[in-house]
This record gives sequence, structure tokens and C-alpha cells, in this order.
Amino acid sequence: MTKPRNYQTEAVIIKKTKLGEADRILALYTPHLGKIHGVAKGVRRPRSKLSGHLELLTHSQISLIRGRNLDTIIGSQTISSFFELKSDLDLTSYALYAIELVNQFTADHIENKPLFRLLLETMQQLCQGGDNELLLRYFELNLLELVGYRPQLMLCVSCRLPLKPVINSFWLSAGGMLCPSCTQSQPLIYPVSINGLKVLRLLQDCDYTTIGRLRMNQELGSELEQLMRSYLRYLLERELKSAVWLDSLKQLGR
Repeated sequence: MTKPRNYQTEAVIIKKTKLGEADRILALYTPHLGKIHGVAKGVRRPRSKLSGHLELLTHSQISLIRGRNLDTIIGSQTISSFFELKSDLDLTSYALYAIELVNQFTADHIENKPLFRLLLETMQQLCQGGDNELLLRYFELNLLELVGYRPQLMLCVSCRLPLKPVINSFWLSAGGMLCPSCTQSQPLIYPVSINGLKVLRLLQDCDYTTIGRLRMNQELGSELEQLMRSYLRYLLERELKSAVWLDSLKQLGR
């Protein structure tokens, strides 16, 4: 069946790239089409009517025309501008980190409605305030599950025995925990404290309401951040640009 030439979709703008003197190619994450790309012609001109509706971190209803190689965006209406995210540098950095993860872990035209909901809910939660570092760990773990990389946190990935309440280790190349007996001979491992493993397990299976009741001290937060960053870097084989920016803001004491 031939697809209609014109179509509409709800989307979050997750990346923009300059094209020529006045155009942009936008990466759009949608609930039913997955990640798609479209060219917004003339959007960089000062008088463009579309520009305000097609900024990064904007949730919009977008109209497109199918093209041979790239679809063209012909209309857009903002659903949520997420003004709070764009007016606070710290919140901007957290949100950019989230959309870069989505962009890096998804291929084009693969529907993943739960991932779209996760991204949208995370952006909404960032606007409401709270422990944003904890929120990012929740987002990372749930994104990994939705794209097929759910970490094994209940059993040792080597001997397959249940983990005891002691200091275990996370094995990057196997995507899961190692018990002390299996840790000795393996490279690329990160020790995980008893409380660290408890929090990871909780975040893997809880919802946003539960996150709001959690409290995490700085030492535990740093432990989990280092672990998750290392695992994501291992999977992607590169460091995220937004992660580098997050670190630079922390060093400036923001």
C-alpha cells in the first residue's frame, strides 16, 4: 500500500544540523515512527514562522512531505516548549544529555513508544525540580532496557548465582554484576557498594513517584554516575558531548 505523501506526527526535536545558508536537518523522535529526519527549509532566517516551533527540546506536532531521500517539514505547532529547561543552564544540560542518549541509541524508523514516553516524562520531571542526578540514573537504566541492554543486577553473570549483600562488581563487557568469587579474573569491572546495588535495582523497576521519595548522598551519587557513564561509554564506544558539558558545569560549581 502506498503511503500518503503528506503526514503529521507528534515529535520531540532531539538534534539539529545546519544545511546550506538557511536550512536545517532535524532529528525528530516520535511515538509511532521512531526516529525520523526532516529538512526545515529557511528555518534559520530571522522571519521564519517555523523556527520557534522547531527548537531543540521542543515537543511539537509536525507536518511533513515525503521526499526521495529526506522528508520536508512544512508546518509545526508547539505542544510544549519546555521553557523551564531552556531558561536554566543546568536543566538545559540535563535535557540535552537525555536527548543525545536517545539519538545515539536509536536507529531510524524503529517504533518505540515506551521510549518516547520515557523521554517526554523525563523532560517534564526536570521542569518540576528534584534530584536531577537521580532522575538521570533512572532515565539511563530505563532507556537501556527499552533498547535491549537491560543490566543484570540480580544474578552473577558468570556463575548465575544470586548476589549476596556484599560489595559486588559490575562487568562492562557482560552488562551485569559479578560476585566476589567471579570477579578476580575479569577486566573492565567496577565495584558496586551494597547501597549502590540497592538503588540501581530500585531505579530499574520503579516509577517517577518512587524517585521523588528517594534520597542519595553525594558519595553514592558519584559512584552510580561513574558506573553508568562507564557502561554507556563502553556500549557507544565514545563519550557523549553533553556528558562532557555536564562535567564542565559541575567543575564550575554551578
